[in-house]
Amino acid sequence: MSRCSGHPSIVIGLLDGPVAAHPDLRELGSDGESASKAGRHGTLVAGILAAQRGSEAPGICPSCRLIVRPIFEGDGLSDTDPAIVADQIVDSVDAGARLLNISAAYASSSGVGNSRLRLALDYTNSRGAIVVVAAGNSGRIAGSPLISHQSVIPVASCDESGRPMPSSNLGASIGRRGVLAPGFGITSLAPGGGLDLLNGTSAATALVTGAIALAWSAVPSAPPAVVRRAVLGGHARRGIVPPLLDAWTLYATVARLHQEMPA
Repeated sequence: MSRCSGHPSIVIGLLDGPVAAHPDLRELGSDGESASKAGRHGTLVAGILAAQRGSEAPGICPSCRLIVRPIFEGDGLSDTDPAIVADQIVDSVDAGARLLNISAAYASSSGVGNSRLRLALDYTNSRGAIVVVAAGNSGRIAGSPLISHQSVIPVASCDESGRPMPSSNLGASIGRRGVLAPGFGITSLAPGGGLDLLNGTSAATALVTGAIALAWSAVPSAPPAVVRRAVLGGHARRGIVPPLLDAWTLYATVARLHQEMPA
């Protein structure tokens, strides 16, 4: 964060709840409906990414462009419709998003919705966008069509010591392609003004998205494959617990890998 505040060409699609107004949060690109509906969860996540640097809780990448695409009402994380997520994924990419930050959970499985979701993620991958997804907070060894897709980076949450939080979901896909990030007591912006705390994998996911955005902002022309390789590293993984993301190493690795590319 001391190196830069992001680059406007790095557009982040925020698929979450509605984002409410806050004096430290500049106007965001939205569907026109979200700004009128107060949403604690969406506002906190947006604040982690885009709060002004002079805020009491400065955002990670406020100079990146953030577009809001609500996928649930208020804070209704437990009943997200995969078909709605799929539609908003495609809409975000078509609007120019290069990074997607998604907090979503499914109360029930929908065959049609899950098929649409897989197709939407295939489309996103073909367009070169990177999708960062919260692993969930059920404390289970779990997966979903969203987390299991090969192009997605799942995020589990850890405590101050770097150990996975008991509430964080883990699993084979998360261990192979995901990362850990802090998910305890992250301070951000509350709807209408003031501050609040966000816990769990949603907070961790926003931190990872922000770190990727800053690394990519250092070299905006870097291909998505270079950025993804820097996030995941080049080592084969086993187990259900992913490694802790090192934001500085990510930043330096994107620049190095881009320099090593043939002219």
